[in-house]
Amino acid sequence: MCGIVGLVAKTPVNQMLYDGLLVLQHRGQDAAGIVTAEGPMFHMHKGQGLVRDVFRTRNMRSLLGNAGIGHVRYPTAGSASSLAESQPFYVNSPFGIVLAHNGNLTNDKQLKDEMYRTDLRHINTNSDSEALLNVLAHELSKRTNGLALTPEIVFDAVTAVHQRVRGAYAVVALVAGFGLIAFRDPYGIRPLSLGVHETAEGPEYIVASESVVLDTLGFKFMRDVAPGEAVYVSFDGKLSSRQCHPHAKLVPCIFEHVYFARPDSVIDGISVHEARLNMGMRLADKVRGMVPALDIDVVIPIPDTSRDAALEMANELKLPYREGFIKNRYIGRTFIMPGQASRKKSVRQKLNPIAVEFRGKNVLLVDDSIVRGTTSKEIVQMVRDCGAKKVYLASAAPPVKFPHVYGIDMPTRAELIATGRTDEQIAEEIGADAIIYQELSALIEACSDASGGKITEFETSCFDGNYITGDITDAYLDELEAKRLSPLSAKSKEGDPDSRLLDLNIGVAEQNLI
Repeated sequence: MCGIVGLVAKTPVNQMLYDGLLVLQHRGQDAAGIVTAEGPMFHMHKGQGLVRDVFRTRNMRSLLGNAGIGHVRYPTAGSASSLAESQPFYVNSPFGIVLAHNGNLTNDKQLKDEMYRTDLRHINTNSDSEALLNVLAHELSKRTNGLALTPEIVFDAVTAVHQRVRGAYAVVALVAGFGLIAFRDPYGIRPLSLGVHETAEGPEYIVASESVVLDTLGFKFMRDVAPGEAVYVSFDGKLSSRQCHPHAKLVPCIFEHVYFARPDSVIDGISVHEARLNMGMRLADKVRGMVPALDIDVVIPIPDTSRDAALEMANELKLPYREGFIKNRYIGRTFIMPGQASRKKSVRQKLNPIAVEFRGKNVLLVDDSIVRGTTSKEIVQMVRDCGAKKVYLASAAPPVKFPHVYGIDMPTRAELIATGRTDEQIAEEIGADAIIYQELSALIEACSDASGGKITEFETSCFDGNYITGDITDAYLDELEAKRLSPLSAKSKEGDPDSRLLDLNIGVAEQNLI
């Protein structure tokens, strides 16, 4: 999962892009990057680490221009430790294009082969985003023939991209001298919001992974970019859009609402906060049937994303709600840390229990989901060490039993604690007295109700194994697992800060417009 933002404004965008990436930091902590457009020139700075660490004042001063794109990276394909795979990516033909991508392509191996053998393009990293950029560049090149770029050419090229590319993708791209392109996969698996800010000089436009970016930067939400749709904003502020896929259908990823998105975001008309309250309400119904209410003394969330569900569960069950953990705000989200060792090590650094809230009590812990079980096991042990009599663990999501291939880092079946285990076996493995999972139907209802009933189908493959793109086979999953278990070929020099930062001023010749 990554976060992307794109801007076309009337004033310099460097600060707005930086602020937007800070708001999206929860979507990726591995790397961050910004590219701005100043006439025919691109200015790029990207590096590994948090936004606040990658960008310094000297870097911001070099990011000139009134348009730009930004990216925060959470590694799902390629190498987590490679600076070369930080985004945005750049190609110099046609015109000069930079691109940032949220999602994961499922046919990137085929695309890379086509790029080399048929399109005669070189891809320099393992990143599927670089493959996607080259597909877009090739399709634009086929249609321009030296002519100026028009919205029609952009939309025809994106239509061709949809025909060639499979998987989940929300994209922002800049074409030097022309404008901003944004588009979304035909199922709308990954989110993308569109906003506007009216100024005396004319409208400014923004696209971002979550609506909260628009709120923070003072933009008015217009709508979500539709599945299969492309939006083109010229650098002089003219917006055009077109549906570029004949069979587009909205089937958004439900895990956005379970875990990834901020609660103050609205995605495809669904308030994330409201969806999580609904999850708590439905989970409370299941708890009533499994654990007698009198056997639970207190409901405690595992911060942060489970708070809404836990609060609603406590209200429904008429039980006390307490905050039992203090979170170190300077430790990243453990779920999206690359590598099991760093994930396990960080749990006790990240959370510290308030012993008095657990001592002598039967505790119902509430988490948004249980993926690998590593964090859950550590937390349950912490609670027992504080003197809890019984520890129940409730998950606002169903058991995660299948790999997620659309942009979430859970690609191997061996890593998923629910694969091949019963609820009782999972509880024993984690050390809990009982485990309570949300039913998938209840989770879908929770999110659908938050949409006012407008969305009834979601991408739920990690729970039920039904992959909406229709191209995922056992052989594909086996190959993913083998790739994940093999040593990473690209390693950065951990002790050298220069190996984690990249500054570029990319000069693009003035186009001969006809």
